[in-house]
Amino acid sequence: MTDLDQLTQSLARSLKHWRAERGFTLDALAARSGVSRGMIIQIEQARTNPSVGTTVKLADALAVSITALLDHDHDARVRVVPAARAVRMWTTEAGSHSTLLVDTGADGPLELWEWRIEPGDGSASDAHPPGAMELIHVAAGELTLVVDGAAHTIPAGASASFEASVPHAYRNDGGEPVEMTMAVSLPPIRRDGPKRRAEGC
Repeated sequence: MTDLDQLTQSLARSLKHWRAERGFTLDALAARSGVSRGMIIQIEQARTNPSVGTTVKLADALAVSITALLDHDHDARVRVVPAARAVRMWTTEAGSHSTLLVDTGADGPLELWEWRIEPGDGSASDAHPPGAMELIHVAAGELTLVVDGAAHTIPAGASASFEASVPHAYRNDGGEPVEMTMAVSLPPIRRDGPKRRAEGC
């Protein structure tokens, strides 16, 4: 079995587990996530390997971390994630990428990300669920952070925090690569409406 096959099987098991844990029908999860009922069925039957965007939408709708859906171990009091198990979530031909380093699997998950954005490159995200927060520390380069249409310059050594329940984007308008670390805090599950997070963070 290939790594992709194992990932597909793990995702199928985890999605069924978390949907049962939350008490969601297929129709309810489809409504909350914006992912079609047919696609959810295919994922739960391990007949497809969904896109990053689809996986993120399902994780948000279930209020679990992305790695919880990838069946990583969340039972240990201390969990060490080797570099080889960090999850590369976004890449571009220019060499930009984001990597999910580690997260918590509890309700109201917290994720730690590493980003590299090459000059002229960027990533945009739809609004996360209400109550979502992001913290960013720029280690190198100069990040242009756009939150709800307003651009903010974050130079190397500086940090920023913002409410991520509005559209936002990360751009490199400079001439050097941007290297940054990001923490994403998501709210606990709410049973009164849909929750979505786009492919970016």
